[in-house]
Amino acid sequence: MATTSQQVRRRTVPPVVAARWALWTFVAANVAVVEFLFFTEGEGKNDILTVAKFVGLHAALLMMFQLLLVARLPWLDRRVGMDRLTVWHRWVGFSLLWTILTHATLIVLGYATLDDTTMAKTFVALAGVPASLLGMLAATTVVVTGAISLKYVRRRLKYETWHGLHLLVYLALGLAFVHQLLETTTFKSSPFARIYWWALWLFAFGALVVGRIVVPLWRNAYHRFQVAAVVPEAPNVVSVHVTGRHLDRLPARAGQFCVWRFPGLHHWWLANPFSLSAAPDGRSLRLTAKAVGDTSAALRQLPVGTRVFLEGPYGSFTSLHRSRPGALLIAGGVGITPVRALLQEPAAGDVVVLYRVRDPREAVLLREVQELVAAHRGRLHLLTGRSADGVRPFEPARLHALVPDITDRDVYVCGPPAMTQTVLAALHALGVPGTQVHAEKFSMA
Repeated sequence: MATTSQQVRRRTVPPVVAARWALWTFVAANVAVVEFLFFTEGEGKNDILTVAKFVGLHAALLMMFQLLLVARLPWLDRRVGMDRLTVWHRWVGFSLLWTILTHATLIVLGYATLDDTTMAKTFVALAGVPASLLGMLAATTVVVTGAISLKYVRRRLKYETWHGLHLLVYLALGLAFVHQLLETTTFKSSPFARIYWWALWLFAFGALVVGRIVVPLWRNAYHRFQVAAVVPEAPNVVSVHVTGRHLDRLPARAGQFCVWRFPGLHHWWLANPFSLSAAPDGRSLRLTAKAVGDTSAALRQLPVGTRVFLEGPYGSFTSLHRSRPGALLIAGGVGITPVRALLQEPAAGDVVVLYRVRDPREAVLLREVQELVAAHRGRLHLLTGRSADGVRPFEPARLHALVPDITDRDVYVCGPPAMTQTVLAALHALGVPGTQVHAEKFSMA
């Protein structure tokens, strides 16, 4: 267990800032290389095809950046956090969608102009060329993936359904790689280009395979996770205790989450992200979930001894980012789970917890939270009432009244998206430095 002096780290550069600089430096360096390759070897058969190649090269770069974002690299994830990585993944994804569509349109238009024919006839002709056909299939798959990721569509899909369909992005990336490989003007324009593109693709795919396949398979084979107990916490909330071998070697921290699969409960490909609701102690893990999707609703029926497959742990909602002697932990609903885990770590200085629920009966793990806060000699405020009835506990003035020294504390926020956004806006209005604010949005998980 970390000591108090270890938990609050005084750094000139916060971990998230260092990680951002490293990531954007990597991106800028590769953009510079792609620009160099284009201006030295990028001329097409006409001006339109030259622009198409320019757009296509940057689409390839966006694809590899997307691979790195979904690879869940531990160093990056623990510093930047899954929330930020997910936002970047979403924006890169939509940027990739429009870049690919622009590239495809310019290719068809360019060849139609070159052959003095219609775009429809050119499209059909290009579909008969293997390299072009693979590019078309990749573009179509990206469009489908983008469509199901639109907020209007995603809100109407179960998490498990959306997650399964979203895996199409890997098919699109594979098709795009073969398309670029067969389209010889990119890989074979020069020896340097050939080395660069192979190295970049191998690095991106390697990071993905290691992070999403090799490490999870090895970790589950080594630890052999299984259900030890299932404990109802409320009518629609349940805790699952998981044991395994050598859990003291699992690099998990309080505040993190794992992506859980219960093959005996549903199909093996259905996965759900649940936070650890207790600090890892080297002997067991605990998740606490509210019935939202099919998997979370069926957790009560898990038999003891059921094998568990997990990915992770992930997330930057940890004490790694502590920089102040005091902490304010704000939770909404079942978002209390990572906050409760953080309370098991020895807080540096005093701790204040704001727990927001509509009704006191909905406050899951309340007794545990009360005991942990009391052990730290901290303060717990249970904030009840419905927003529809005019209850606004997170207005700036109200927050300041509850925690007068709020600007001198690290603030951790976990709850439903609407609540989280309200709290973040209030913290900004109160002048809390962004480096002291650590948020994890809680929606489907």
